[in-house]
Amino acid sequence: MHLNPATASHGDADVLIIGGGPVGMGLAIELGQRGVRCLVIERYLQPQPIPKGQNLTQRTMEHFHCWGAEQQLRAARTIPPEYGIGGLTAYGTLLGPHSHDWLQRDLVKQYYYTANERLPQYATEAVLRARAGELAAVQTLYGWDTIAVNQDGTGVTAMITERSSGAERVVRAAYLVGCDGARSRVREQAGLTQTLTAHDRLMVLLVFRSPGLHELLKRYPGKSYYNVLQPALQGYWKFFGRVDLGNTWFFHAPVPAGTNADNFDFRAYLHEAVGAEFDVEFEHIGFWDLRFALADSYRAGRMFIAGDAAHSHPPYGGYGVNSGLEDARNLGWKLAAVLQHWGSEALLDSYDAERRPVFKSTIDDFIAKAIENDRTFLDTFDAERDPLQFAQALQARAQGAVGEVQAFEPNYEGSPVVWQAGTTHAVCSAKGSHRFEARAGHHLAPALLGTGGNVYTALAACFTLLAFGADADAVRAFREAASALQLPLTVIEADAEGEVARYEASLVLVRPDHFVAWSSREPQIAANQAADILALASGITQRRQ
Repeated sequence: MHLNPATASHGDADVLIIGGGPVGMGLAIELGQRGVRCLVIERYLQPQPIPKGQNLTQRTMEHFHCWGAEQQLRAARTIPPEYGIGGLTAYGTLLGPHSHDWLQRDLVKQYYYTANERLPQYATEAVLRARAGELAAVQTLYGWDTIAVNQDGTGVTAMITERSSGAERVVRAAYLVGCDGARSRVREQAGLTQTLTAHDRLMVLLVFRSPGLHELLKRYPGKSYYNVLQPALQGYWKFFGRVDLGNTWFFHAPVPAGTNADNFDFRAYLHEAVGAEFDVEFEHIGFWDLRFALADSYRAGRMFIAGDAAHSHPPYGGYGVNSGLEDARNLGWKLAAVLQHWGSEALLDSYDAERRPVFKSTIDDFIAKAIENDRTFLDTFDAERDPLQFAQALQARAQGAVGEVQAFEPNYEGSPVVWQAGTTHAVCSAKGSHRFEARAGHHLAPALLGTGGNVYTALAACFTLLAFGADADAVRAFREAASALQLPLTVIEADAEGEVARYEASLVLVRPDHFVAWSSREPQIAANQAADILALASGITQRRQ
């Protein structure tokens, strides 16, 4: 459904977005499609050609579908669809005898409306820039730096300068979101502290051309990224990834402190990791410090942070860009709700309450845990000392890799705007389980409607009530409560037959970001309870049930 634009003017825009990478542009599209005026300030005229953030999950591709850019993104893919985008973990060297599949996201594809994807971040950014350019509510200033940001009781102000001319300008809006990376100026000037966990590892990022490496790795058809684990690395990876098929690669790995572009033999380092020599033509040599960083809050008054500005970590598992885009989806509809007067200010607090613990769990339960598990495995098992024991342990690890994909299911069970009847110890977490059941706080799985089409194509831009064989009075209660609260609500009524039966619910309230706000197996509900559920979901009340 089309949402009315904000009724009040807030200067240059309703929302200022500092940083036009994937997260900033995704947020701009989320807001722009809702009629919210936003202004994106981005320092680079063009996306930077460094191939980071390549793995896009099924959930992320649902965002692109909703943003009207899914097909454009798939068309920008640099690896042919028929080749595959799977991963592999090898032990010792990439061409050694021990390896297993890794990060098989296809295992959970049935729980999402879209398939996963893989392409360089700069290609993703180009698609998002093009889509944002189609939206009248989105303005962009490329080639501008943000010098200072501040806020008062009625809005936010940013001082910006054009990099080419030095021209200065002051812009103002109701809210500001910093999507300006791990060294976020917005985070610093907003006074948002962060907790750092350093791993004392200097990492190198190499981008290079090598048709020869492609020939060597033909033994692994359908694979696009490769981890190499060695005991000396203590659980850290040497990581290869394809930028395209047959020519360009990137490589992350630990290097000794003090390493620079001129004092280290990177070609030999690549050959050692693969276990063979091959041609190498370097395009980029860069360095970064391996660490985890998590902001202690994602909000300071009218200022918010998202993406790497809010959380950063090693590029292990492709969690970073996907988490950042989920930030954009979560915050976008909440800002729109407040600006368009169908959500309360308290709804904005739920952004931090939902997203920050999910990323804390992503660090603790997946990324840092994987590093520790790899270290323990290599300290315990040795292929040369006991090849049979190593082979058995390796097979168990392959099964564990399957379990990791199935367990990564970010959810908001502990959210203050999710109705959890009878639950007192629920928490927001990245750790969960993939199920078709419509559970409060969890992502809604797709399902075919008996009348044709998928539930996902019918979901509204605001709240959607799914009513499967529900009592007519219950549906009426929600409609009347939504009208009284001036809350946009779309109702989808269908028989409780076919795939929708797997939701195991007669009534399901779905949020704009496709998470379940409330569900019930019962087909009836009292009018006052329907009103309470909608008020809680929109942040009008904070009462927990």
